[in-house]
Amino acid sequence: MKILTAAEMREVDRRTTATLGIPSLQLMENAGKQVVEILQAELPGLAARRIVVLCGKGNNGGDGLVVARLLKQQGCAPVVYLFSSPVEMKGDAAENLKSWEAQGGKAKVIKDSTEWEAARGALAEAEVLIDALLGTGLDGPVKGFLSTVIEDVNRFCQRATVVAVDTPSGLPSDANQSAGEIVRADYTVTFTAPKIGQLESSGSERVGKLFVRDIGTTRDLIESTSESKLRWIEPGEFRSLPWKRKPDAHKGDFGHALIVAGSVGKSGAAALSAWGALRAGAGLVTVATASEVLPIVASTLPEIMTEPLLCTDAGSISARNLEYGRFSQVTKGKSVMAIGPGLSTDEETQRFVRSVLAETDLPVILDADGLNAFAGRANELSQRTNRHLALTPHPGEMARLVGCTVAEVQEKRMQSALDAASRWNVIVVLKGHHTIVAAPDGRVFFNSTGNPGMATGGTGDVLTGILAGLTAQFGTEEWERVLALGVHLHGLAGDLAAAEVGEASMIASDLLRSLPRAYRQICAEALGD
Repeated sequence: MKILTAAEMREVDRRTTATLGIPSLQLMENAGKQVVEILQAELPGLAARRIVVLCGKGNNGGDGLVVARLLKQQGCAPVVYLFSSPVEMKGDAAENLKSWEAQGGKAKVIKDSTEWEAARGALAEAEVLIDALLGTGLDGPVKGFLSTVIEDVNRFCQRATVVAVDTPSGLPSDANQSAGEIVRADYTVTFTAPKIGQLESSGSERVGKLFVRDIGTTRDLIESTSESKLRWIEPGEFRSLPWKRKPDAHKGDFGHALIVAGSVGKSGAAALSAWGALRAGAGLVTVATASEVLPIVASTLPEIMTEPLLCTDAGSISARNLEYGRFSQVTKGKSVMAIGPGLSTDEETQRFVRSVLAETDLPVILDADGLNAFAGRANELSQRTNRHLALTPHPGEMARLVGCTVAEVQEKRMQSALDAASRWNVIVVLKGHHTIVAAPDGRVFFNSTGNPGMATGGTGDVLTGILAGLTAQFGTEEWERVLALGVHLHGLAGDLAAAEVGEASMIASDLLRSLPRAYRQICAEALGD
């Protein structure tokens, strides 16, 4: 799905009314319904909770009034604060204020800081806070009275579940805008399409879990309105992939992934990657690892095959494996190679990595210590003959590759990934909050699955295996999309695991156990089943 700017979103809404005949008042009603559906799904026992709705004077406030009215119809007792004089309300927002009052609802009008100071104590008692103060039309940082309101929301509502309508108040819709105070949301329900500021801005972490909901605009209309190369990863992006397997299929139809990983003390990285590749659908998986750790790796998973590689004195993979075509024999018959997890930074092993990348014609996923082999010599990445290379750095690895600080990478994540993809003619999977998949032609996929519980050892190794398994199965014809699927699948598995074990207790193996459910869910949604 395309990611839109604020101006593009306004044009989409205009065209929806003009060409599809859906009145703007109906779009607002649809938006409110979608928020209430999310509330019901995510917050059981809603009617018993203390709900506060903060409404501005614009269309975002109108959405909030629809939410309040629908909640009241379902037995809830929301308290509405209106940050405007009723006479200042215009258009659809004014109509929904009348509808709220016609149902017996009352709005506590807050016009200045004095009235707010007298009323804000209710925030501390709120269990659910609906943020409908400011929408996607915001231009520049919030100032004055409303800035104080947002600051107080973040201060007093730390125990409440905060749900932002369309976007957290104060968050710029466009990534290049400066920001002031921004509401810290647990959930954001945005409409029609995501906005770039929700995924690529200094305040994007304030979005919380992002839901994108249809309110009447067709996908074709969205696609035709914007020429953007920025896309949000969701199951609809993967409809073109060959999900359904033929009845007479055999393991050879789904590729053979080669995982080059592991060293003494880091055998688990190889095992996790191999498991990820199998769960992602590869027909066959072989792990090539240092002979000293091969028995450990082989014992973790009976379904994998193994290839012993000569060791250095430190127990890592030796460059001697390149002699006499020894490693070339290992790569024969393979569909894809993932190299890097747990290899160590041993100098000889890193020479091995660089030589393999220069010589192989397999699609390569380069991760972890494979990336570290090119720290300070990233120009060599563009000198290879192999055209299918994907890099999967976390921000620290990215900073080492491009020769800057982690803070500089994080400040401009999308641009950092795009610059590297173009310079080295590679696909860059820049991991982190809202993982980015950037292609050399300027296309960018943003992911919003995943959670902080995945910040634990081994989850990156699982991702490497997933990317290898999907590449083995689906090939490289739509490789950017296949890699985007892997990122989305990895994050969704993490979300399912967190729902079972919690974020703090999650380990990488929990993702592997959740992968089959995540895979089935994405497949079903992609196919519309």
